[in-house]
Amino acid sequence: MRKHTVLSAAALALLAGMAIMVLMPGLGAAAQSGPGYINAVDLDIAPDQMAAYLAAIKENGAASIKEPGCRQFSIAVQAGNPNHVFLYEVYDDEAALAAHRATDHFKKYAATTTSMVVTRKATPLTPIAFNFKP
Repeated sequence: MRKHTVLSAAALALLAGMAIMVLMPGLGAAAQSGPGYINAVDLDIAPDQMAAYLAAIKENGAASIKEPGCRQFSIAVQAGNPNHVFLYEVYDDEAALAAHRATDHFKKYAATTTSMVVTRKATPLTPIAFNFKP
C-alpha cells in the first residue's frame, strides 16, 4: 500500500504541473497561486473490465472538458499496475465539480462503470502554488 501511495503522489505531482498551463496560460516561469479545485481520483479496475472502463472514462473526459467550469480532465494508468487508473480533474471551484456530477454524460459513466471499479478513492485538493514554465 505504501508503494501505491508514493506512485499516486508522483502522478499527482506530474499532473499538477500540467494544470498550470490550463489555469494560467501565457505566464512566464514563476511561482503562482490561484483559484481552482482539484479532484484527484485513484481507481482500481477489474482486470477483465479495463478496456471497457477506459472507453467509458475517455468518453466522460472528452465531454467533461467541454463544460464551462472544467479546466482539465487527465486520465493516466499507473506504471507497473495497468489496472490502476488515476484521474486528475481541475475545476474552477467545488460548484463546478458538483455541476459536472449532475451532467448526463457523468451519470452515464457512473452507471456504466459501477461494477467495473474495485476500489475508488477521491481526494479533493486546493491549489496553493504552481511552479512552471510555459
